[in-house]
Formats: sequence, C-alpha cells, structure tokens
Amino acid sequence: MHRYRSHTCAQLRKSDVGSPVRLAGWVHRVRDHGGLLFIDLRDHYGITQIVADPDSPCFATAETVRGEWVIRVDGEVKARTDETVNANLPTGEIEIFARDLEVLSAAKELPLPVFGEPDYPEDIRLKYRFLDLRRETLHDNIVARTKIIAEMRTAMGEAGFPEYSTPILTASSPEGARDFLVPSRIHPGKFYALPQAPQIYKQLIMVSGFDRYFQIAPCFRDEDPRADRLPGEFYQLDLEMSFVEQEDVFQTMEPVMRRIFETFADGKPVTQTFPRIPYDVAMRKYGSDKPDLRNPIEMQDVSEHFRGSGFKVFAGILANDPKAEVWAIPAPTGGSRAFCDRMNSWAQGEGQPGLGYIFWRKEGEKLEGAGPIAKNIGEERTEAIRVQLGLQDGDACFFAAGDPKKFVAFAGAARTRAGEELNLVDRDRFEIAWIVDFPFYEWNEDEERVDFGHNPFTMPQGGIDALNGEDPLTIKAFQYDLVCNGFEIASGGIRNHLPETMVKAFEIVGFSREDVEERFGGLYRAFQYGAPPHGGMAAGIDRIIMLLVGAKNLREVTMFPMNQQAQDLLMGSPAEAAAQQLRELSLRVIPPKADA
Repeated sequence: MHRYRSHTCAQLRKSDVGSPVRLAGWVHRVRDHGGLLFIDLRDHYGITQIVADPDSPCFATAETVRGEWVIRVDGEVKARTDETVNANLPTGEIEIFARDLEVLSAAKELPLPVFGEPDYPEDIRLKYRFLDLRRETLHDNIVARTKIIAEMRTAMGEAGFPEYSTPILTASSPEGARDFLVPSRIHPGKFYALPQAPQIYKQLIMVSGFDRYFQIAPCFRDEDPRADRLPGEFYQLDLEMSFVEQEDVFQTMEPVMRRIFETFADGKPVTQTFPRIPYDVAMRKYGSDKPDLRNPIEMQDVSEHFRGSGFKVFAGILANDPKAEVWAIPAPTGGSRAFCDRMNSWAQGEGQPGLGYIFWRKEGEKLEGAGPIAKNIGEERTEAIRVQLGLQDGDACFFAAGDPKKFVAFAGAARTRAGEELNLVDRDRFEIAWIVDFPFYEWNEDEERVDFGHNPFTMPQGGIDALNGEDPLTIKAFQYDLVCNGFEIASGGIRNHLPETMVKAFEIVGFSREDVEERFGGLYRAFQYGAPPHGGMAAGIDRIIMLLVGAKNLREVTMFPMNQQAQDLLMGSPAEAAAQQLRELSLRVIPPKADA
C-alpha cells in the first residue's frame, strides 16, 4: 500500500465496504460522542468520516489530534446505519473504522477558522492565505478558475486560435494606466516596463503573417484597486484575428463566450444572441457603458413635457441651456411616498440637491399623479409622461435635469438603485451584450485638450478622411466592449493598420510624427511593410470567474491577491531593496518630501 494513501477523501462508496484503506489529509473537525471519536478528514477532493472507539488500537493517538493537523489513517470501510447517512457528502454512506493513525504534521492554534467559514478581517485572511485557501468556498472558487481557464483554452483551440506567448519585459505603452517599471542592470538608468496588455505584440503577430492568436495573458497596471479590478496584475483572454471586420470578431467570439458561460452557469439562463447597443444609446437608456440588462428600467428623454411648464426649476434649465434635457427614470412598483422619499434621501447622500419624482395612484376610478412635480406641471402633462413611459397604478418616475454629460452617471446610478431596491433585477441569469460605436476621442477637462477615448490603436470610423475633415469629438471608433450584468468583461476593436492614419490619429492629441516613431517605433515600422487589416479583443478572466462563481470581489477568485493598498501581506511585498541590489542597478532611493 502507498505510504500515505490508497484513496482520496472523496472516492470511497458503499461498494467499498469491507475494504482495507489508507487515507491522508487535514482534520476538518473532531467530535467526541461520549468516548466515541468522529474525525472528519479532508483533502483537496472531499471529506470522509473516520471513527475511533476505545477498542481501536489508535484511540489514544486519535484523542490528541486537533483541527488542521495532517494525519494518515489506516482502517476498514464500514457502512453507516440508515439514520446516520449524510446525504450531503458523496462519501456519506460509509465511514472508516480507524485501526492505525499517524500524525504527519501538527498545527498551532489557528489565526482564522477553516471550518464553518465565518466572516473574518481581510488583512488576517490575506496574511494567512494558505489557511484561507483551505476554506471550502474559496478553495472551490480556485478550482472553478482552473476549469474555466481550461475551457477557454479548449474553446479557442476549436475556434482555430493557436496560443502564442508574448514578452513580459517590454517597453512603456499608453494603455491608460501607469506602468510598472523594471530597472535594467545591464543598461544603467534605463527601464523595462511590464506589459499593461500584449496590445502591440499581438498586432505585430498579425503583421508577421500569423492569421490568429490567443493567450491567457498576464497584465500589469500600477493603478488603484477596486472591487472589480485587482491591483498590480490580472489575467485576460487575449486574441487577435487578421482580415476581419467588426462583425467577424463578434461572430467568432460570441459562441466562445456563450459556451464558457453556459458551461459554468449552473443552469442559469445565458443570452443566446448578444444585442449590439451603440454607446450613445447605452448612455441615454441606462446611464452606463456597461449596463446591467437584468434591470428592466430604461430611461427616456421627457424634456418636451417640461418646456414652458409650471415646474419652474426644469423649465428654467431647459430655457437657459441649449444642451439641457430632462430624463425620466421609470420605477415600476415604486409608487409610494415612502420609497420616493428614500430615493430622494439617497440622492442627497450622493451630493445631489434631491431627486424629483411623480408617483401614480388610483383615486376612485381615476389614475392620478402625485408629488410636487405633478402639482406644478398639471394633470395633462403628468398623464403624457405616464403614457410615454408606459407606467401604471402603483408606479413612480424620477427625474434628472441639466446637461446630460454632467448628470448621466448619477442618472445611471439612480436607475441601478431603483432596480435593486424594488427587486426588479433578475439575479439568476447572465445578460450579455456588445456595446459598440464608442467615441474615438474625448475632451480632457483637466488638461483642456482632446484625448483618446479608449484604445489609441483602434481604427476610426471613416479612416483618415474622418480624421482630416470632421470634428474629432464626433468621430466614432471601431471599438467595442462586451458587458455582462453590469460589468465590462471584454474590450476590443478593429485596429488602425495604416501608418499615415496612425500618425494623424496621434497628431490630433498632440503627438508629432517623431513622437510616434520614437514611442511606437516597432509597430510604426511594421506598418510600413504590409500590414493586414486586423482586430480582436481581450476578456477579463478574473472578472468572468467572479461573475460565474457569484463572488463579491476579485480577491475571492484569485489565489494570492494583494490587499486594497496593493500590498502582499503573505510575502511582505513591496519591500525595501538591499543596498547591494540598488548599487547593482545604479539606483538611489530618494525619500518622498514630507507634506508642508
């Protein structure tokens, strides 16, 4: 028999009754029933119950074991009585009568519990991540992660994508976040950058004549953490295709993404045909470029019902600002003053002066609008709003007014808040859609200049003619995102493969031809020698896994994550470098200046 085990803790069944076996694992918990000891033995695969009574040769040793000790047990498989069968365990019909027990490794008192999984401070969980990873939910999430990534690789292979690896030590690239820099010992004073994404390399792969590419790519960005983005590093399903238009990417990747979700959705419905929603439409309907389509609320422009009305606040805004609009945020079933007051209080907590509303109720046989706005605009306008929005008795509507660019984020948040508060969101499904036609450029308020809206390497719609002849802020890009349940899960585009178009696109944001040649010389040179039209996308693996397993943040699907301050509490990084290391790298650390 093997030194440590003949079976795993998930293998044994009733058909094994009478067999001598050897198991090894962690003591999940110990129960003493008046001299009869029950030990739940756990390994990576599952749990098996061990029984030791005073007649067992190993009883004295069994009495000493504690939670999370690692032990080896020899014994005989026995059937449980009908009343003691545990239907929740695959091994629940049997137990092992222990004849020999060896302690392989004792455990100190635990700094956090493994059994039961109560909430525990995150800094303790991350410092003792090796214990945290023994907890069932997190352990299962990591196992699911490996299965999901394996399915991605299989699906991409079957779709005709070979996997190629791109460099980790590379040059700085304008991907929208800070680079992690790596000092060069051989070239003092110079630095590599860790890739924010394999963007330029995957384009070069297409220029090199490889028709399709993908990889499970590590990406590094020095940016602040948040619930849906890890600090430091993350992984993406990165891909590129030659001789394609936007719809070709959609037709190729939609079945792949649908397959991944359906395989791991645990029976929850998944969108079968992903709708294509223009960016401008998404912002006006949902107040977000990553809308949660499980929420049925759709906003509408109701400006005409307020022009010249008795509600002077909105009427004045519309009269004095040509950009101003009034948007309605319908709230089906929200037609009570108590709910409307809660929404108004929430809006004030968001820094708004309030949130105007109308709610409808039956007065006898008549359906009437109630609230200050309804009183001010009158019955006819109130009814017109209700009809436009398709609202009924017991429904409500909230309003946002002004320049939509300034209030759209708040309106979108109000839509989300109303949908959640009223339980309108169907949480047991995955609603997926493409968001298309993103603006190529945007106005940078801080620097008062035109800047790239998204990926600077995307092809503008209309090509160089649009760049030469149109207002930059009106140009759309062949840029698209894939969104699911309120999260962006992928982003991509058709690339700008023409050198002169590339130069012109960068000139508009203030780069000269020389800047382009210096900063993106490899790609720029490559485009001089015959570049195919190409495009692709990158899907956020961590975020997809978070959605599929129902986790609340990305640290629950990542084996060794950093904390919110971008620190690895387990390994103690970042850490100071030794003086010898700094000398070898020709570096000196200059302490930050103290605040005055």
